[in-house]
Amino acid sequence: MKANLKSIAFALVAFITFSATAQTTKKINVEKSKLHWVGKKVTGQHEGTINLKDGAIVLKGKKLVGGNFTVDMTSINTTDLEGDWKAKLDGHLKSEDFFGVEKFTTSTLVFKKIADKGNNVYTVYADLTIKGITQQVSFDMTVKGNTATAKLIIDRTKFDIKYGSGSFFENLGDKTIYDEFELDVTLSF
Repeated sequence: MKANLKSIAFALVAFITFSATAQTTKKINVEKSKLHWVGKKVTGQHEGTINLKDGAIVLKGKKLVGGNFTVDMTSINTTDLEGDWKAKLDGHLKSEDFFGVEKFTTSTLVFKKIADKGNNVYTVYADLTIKGITQQVSFDMTVKGNTATAKLIIDRTKFDIKYGSGSFFENLGDKTIYDEFELDVTLSF
């Protein structure tokens, strides 16, 4: 009887230990996830959406330990304009001046290192690839339940997107477009 009790206790401890350290990969629900961008210029800003093609979050227990994502660059969509102005901006963002989506249909983000800040918040160091150029980015991500949120500030010029940048062109005046754009991310998995 004592041997059986010890065996059961050992099995229970082993199960709890394994459960707490097992990694699980959670596939992102691309229909429920949202990527909202904001690009600013001297005279205002524009905003819109872009879609995930696929992605996954890797958890060890409830802790974030990895992730990788593919963004469908052909889905760039301006939401603050309508009609001809919307079509013009969408077309320009998809052109070689900006994201060159005919040649570069996707962008990727691969988590490389994650630091746990506590309270379900993590600092993520990742490789972001846009237009075939990979740069390291870092941002904070909050993971709660089956949702993760983050705000990324991306310097477009590091990915050879220099159109309208005051850092590369002089005398742009009110045509200057700021180098950084914001990406607010809500992931469902």
